[in-house]
Amino acid sequence: MSAMISRAATPSELLSPTEMAEADRLAGNGPALMEAAGTAVAHAIRSRFRPAPVLVLAGPGHNGGDGYVAARHLERAGWDVAVAPLAPPGGDAVGAAARWRGPVRPFAPASVARAGLVVDAVFGAGLSRAVDGLVAETLSVIRAPIVAVDVPSGVDGATGAVHGFAPQAALTVTFFRLKPGHLLLPGRDLCGETLLAEIGLPEAVLERIAPRTFRNNPTLWQLPQPGAATHKHARGHVTILSSDAMSGAALLAARGARRAGAGLVTLACESGEAARAHRMAEPGALTLTGDWPEALLEDGRRDVFCVGPGLPPDATTRGAVAALLAAGKRLVLDAGALTALAGHADRLEGAAIMTPHSAEFARLFGEVGNDRLGAARRAASQSGSVVLLKGSDTVVAAPDGRATINDNAPAWLASGGTGDVLAGIAAALLAQGMPSFEAACAAAWLHGEAARRAGPGMIAEDLPQQIHATFLHVAALGYATTRREA
Repeated sequence: MSAMISRAATPSELLSPTEMAEADRLAGNGPALMEAAGTAVAHAIRSRFRPAPVLVLAGPGHNGGDGYVAARHLERAGWDVAVAPLAPPGGDAVGAAARWRGPVRPFAPASVARAGLVVDAVFGAGLSRAVDGLVAETLSVIRAPIVAVDVPSGVDGATGAVHGFAPQAALTVTFFRLKPGHLLLPGRDLCGETLLAEIGLPEAVLERIAPRTFRNNPTLWQLPQPGAATHKHARGHVTILSSDAMSGAALLAARGARRAGAGLVTLACESGEAARAHRMAEPGALTLTGDWPEALLEDGRRDVFCVGPGLPPDATTRGAVAALLAAGKRLVLDAGALTALAGHADRLEGAAIMTPHSAEFARLFGEVGNDRLGAARRAASQSGSVVLLKGSDTVVAAPDGRATINDNAPAWLASGGTGDVLAGIAAALLAQGMPSFEAACAAAWLHGEAARRAGPGMIAEDLPQQIHATFLHVAALGYATTRREA
């Protein structure tokens, strides 16, 4: 089932379950918030489903309390509703349960068999233990559409991981702010359509919480925009190292960099033959031949380097990375450069951006595991570099603890060469003056949007042609850009 966030102007801040609990505490008046949350669930159900026999599976905590409120409002609207409690309610849920006067069924697989729609209000996003036993057995036999309150039971709201078992929801209704688990896999897919509902929590609580995790979108960064007096040198110079063996990867990175606005792009080639081929394939790019890294450091204006696409993971690549870092150059590291330094993450310190997929990440920092957000943050802190952990739930993490989750990449972006284009885009934005974290975030979002516009069946070569449209799209949305003068 494809996942969809149902609110176009979803706020950028993402709150962990712990931070959301703190927001509830700071807001106070728990019963009123529970009433608002349950009302929102009932309204979402009525607006998306036809009346059917509803069974609300209610846990003992706040999640279950929301379920009792939703049951009451659905029954008042004339729906056939019953509640199946897992255990006696506690806290604010006691009052919500006391106001339920309708039928009560056993919490058991047999009870869900007759339901035309099931509300999963068993466990919320903060669950850290496995869903098993009776709960897992009951959830696993549901054949009717499921509406989950906050998250499907068993999904970790902080990581998107599944603890034990989690059902597939048709709709998930959550409140105030999304959680990382709504965007990270597999949680994102298990949520189905995700609806963010306002329940009266004041925005001021965010100042106290100071969230550090965000849903990546153009509100978080400003794209560079050339001014009337801008010349090509002012728009930055990106140098891309190219290997004779896999020169196509460097060409893809070059096209990404040029389309993303770099004023000059140089392909540093191993041989004259490769340089001639590059000039024919990419006539707008410069070429350079000579020994690495000496030839690369002769021109002090070369500031940003994209190192890795198509490069072999060998001593030459390792030496180039070391020399460029020692010279104070800003590096975007990908592919061969990352693999060349497997087991030596300490030698990457000082890189501006690195863009590993999960296997490359594992060679440098250890297995990603079930917590992509935490793993990326630890790697960024360890390396002192911005880490863009690629995937359909890309995570961008900065050494200072900020992180974004990018969820706009369509499935057809999983194709050879697309990561090379991404590295080129990031290098171009970096060369135009964007800070490393913002450049990586913007590159990930533009990359996903370009793929969406290219459509199913796209190949890596199609992506650069769509980048200009993504810039126009951002401008049409009315987000600010930074003007770069000479």
